[in-house]
Amino acid sequence: MTSLKVGDNAPQFEAKDQEGNTIKLSDYSGKKLVLFFYPKASTPGCTAEACNLSDNYQTFLSKGYDVLGVSADSAKRQQNFINKNELKFPLLADEDKAVINAFGVWGPKKFMGREYDGIHRTTFIIDEEGKIEEVISKVKTKAHTEQILK
Repeated sequence: MTSLKVGDNAPQFEAKDQEGNTIKLSDYSGKKLVLFFYPKASTPGCTAEACNLSDNYQTFLSKGYDVLGVSADSAKRQQNFINKNELKFPLLADEDKAVINAFGVWGPKKFMGREYDGIHRTTFIIDEEGKIEEVISKVKTKAHTEQILK
């Protein structure tokens, strides 16, 4: 699990989104950012989480937040995920796991008795100055917006 905590500076990052655009943390300076890490595009839990955030995207914007998703999927897979679910925010294709590792969300997981390495579903709320305001590690995929805006 991540060692980052509330009050820490968010790691500076730069990665390509689903369209090949370079996105950096500094692009969100002056705004709050919901940065959510999810294991794999187009899987049931990740779809529920992304759709919940997308359905409430206007609410986030009205409260001064932007939203950005990150997984180790390819740009093509991220684009398909966006198209299929009409997601309203960019997704980083972090295939080399630079952003995932910077935020410390890669590590051992267990599923049906099997152990493997993967992305721990974690959301970071980053304030206007790039400081971590909240870390949500027990994500409720179908009610994630309420967890964030509570």
